[in-house]
Parts: sequence; C-alpha cells; structure tokens
Amino acid sequence: MTITLRPGATVMFTGDSITDSQRLQTEHGLGSGYPLLIAGEWGLRHPDRPVTWLNSAIGGHKVMDLEPRWQTDVLDARPDVVSVLVGVNDMGWHTLDPEGYVISVEEFAAGYDRLLAPLAEAGTGLILIEPFLLPVRGDVEAGSALLPIGEKERKEWRADLDPKIQAVRRLADAYGAQLLTADAMFAGLAATTGPEYWAEDGVHPTPAGHAALAEAWLRLVA
Repeated sequence: MTITLRPGATVMFTGDSITDSQRLQTEHGLGSGYPLLIAGEWGLRHPDRPVTWLNSAIGGHKVMDLEPRWQTDVLDARPDVVSVLVGVNDMGWHTLDPEGYVISVEEFAAGYDRLLAPLAEAGTGLILIEPFLLPVRGDVEAGSALLPIGEKERKEWRADLDPKIQAVRRLADAYGAQLLTADAMFAGLAATTGPEYWAEDGVHPTPAGHAALAEAWLRLVA
C-alpha cells in the first residue's frame, strides 16, 4: 500500500552522505541528490498538492549517530513522512579505518528500531531505503589513507552488509513501512551498464543513480 502525500504534508529525508548531498551548500537545504529530484518531480506532477520537503542527513553518519540527534533533527519537525537511508557506514569497510569501527547486525537492527518506534507511535509514514554497494573496482578512503581494494575486500564487505540489508527489510515489514530495495535495484541496473554508471565509488550515486533512487521513491507514494 502506497503512502498518500496530502496537501500541506511534511516529508523528512535523513541518513548519511547519500541523502545529505551537500544540503547545507544549497539555498533550499535539500542538497543536489535524490531528495531534490523527488521534490522537483512531485512539484511538477502535483502543483495542487504542495509538500514541505526537509533534509536532515549528515555525511558519514551511522545508525548510532542518528540516535542522539533524532529528537531535534527529526521528531521535533513533526513530519508526516520520514524517509531513511542509512547503513553503508555501518558496513565492515570501516574496519580499514584506524578507529576500527565495527557494529554487529543485532546492534544495527536494535539502533534502527529505536529510531522507528517513536515515529510509528506517532502515526508517521515510513519509507526505508535499504543500504547498497555496487561492485566497482578501485581505491577507497580509510581515515586519511587511500587504500587499493580488491575482490577479497569487497566480498568481505558484502558479507557484512547483506545481513544488515536483511535487517532493514525485516524492520520495514514489522512497521508496515514502504521499502525501497535499492541494493537489488542497482544490481539489476548495473547488469547492463556496469556499476560505475550508477555509483563511481560503489556507494555515492552518480546523477543517473540519484535519478533512479528518486524514480523508485516516487513509486512508493501517491
């Protein structure tokens, strides 16, 4: 069942850098990625149903980073719909960082659940975008270093990320949330074009990747 955006509704996007998209450098505060594309396309299609679009994502944030700012940045805005994309920074590639950040799937799911519970209690519409990783080749930033990454490392990351994707899917089912299966979507798209077309580093979408997210998101609302 799709989420209905009524005239005057407020939609909050939140998460990490994929959603942030340098929002603080833009006058409208939406950034340059899929939230902006969604707002623009909605306005074009539905001039009779104005919506307030907000973005509180912060680059680099993980599930546990969202929790301490959840009240101020999300709940206090009293949004009608909240769209969450978080998880790739909770993936095992951060073990390359000198800080060695690691979070189990159980801790990840519990932290995510604590974010969703007050929204569900308030009757807020929920859209969960599962984290994704495209199998590109090349280097990755780990702390202050740029490290060459091979097939072995990326397989290890998938082994860490896949259970967390499944956790997001279970949470969407438990809360009756709309689920945007972004990892599966990009895997299908990359089969014909190659993964770099959609996300050059495997994580941050290209303009085409953001457009794909926006189109899929809009299919979840009415």
